Amino acid sequence: MLKIGITGGIGSGKTTVCRIFETLGIPVFYADTVAKQIMVEDAILIEGIKSTFGPESYTTDSLLNNKHIAAIVFNNAEELAKLNALVHPAVFRAFDTWVEKLPGGIPYILKEAALLFESGSYKLCDKSILVTAPVELKLQRVMERDTVTTEQVKARMDKQFSDEIKQNMADYLITNNETESLILQVLELHQAFLKINP
Repeated sequence: MLKIGITGGIGSGKTTVCRIFETLGIPVFYADTVAKQIMVEDAILIEGIKSTFGPESYTTDSLLNNKHIAAIVFNNAEELAKLNALVHPAVFRAFDTWVEKLPGGIPYILKEAALLFESGSYKLCDKSILVTAPVELKLQRVMERDTVTTEQVKARMDKQFSDEIKQNMADYLITNNETESLILQVLELHQAFLKINP
């Protein structure tokens, strides 16, 4: 089964692109959503977070203490790297388990991850797609979606590789600039993936 990684900077519209692939019957693994789930479900990961960032990393009802974690890792690259070193392997394990449970006959699957290249998980995929959009459009989308300021969005963007770096690493490109058809671009890639033998 062909494994396709899909990524894009914040506000690029990669989730919208994934939804189109899903309408074609292609299963999508949403790595960022799964990461949030396993941080309260994966016993190995929970123990790792507690021992690294303290028992107060979790509330009394076993929920992740986001404020505590954010206060440690925000603007501290070394601490953020420690958190990623715990979370990414757990997400990789969850992805492998998810793939094993899929029914036969599926031509390919997508692994959607904001940090596909940054985390190195693209190396576990056969091909990769980058969803791009103009910076101003990305800013506008995120500001409207999350009710945040331009500065807050830019701070989040700065934690990801630039589109220029990602374009050199990706095998395929989807442009989400609200003028070119997303559906046609997805259909074109879908047909290309159906012709690839893993």
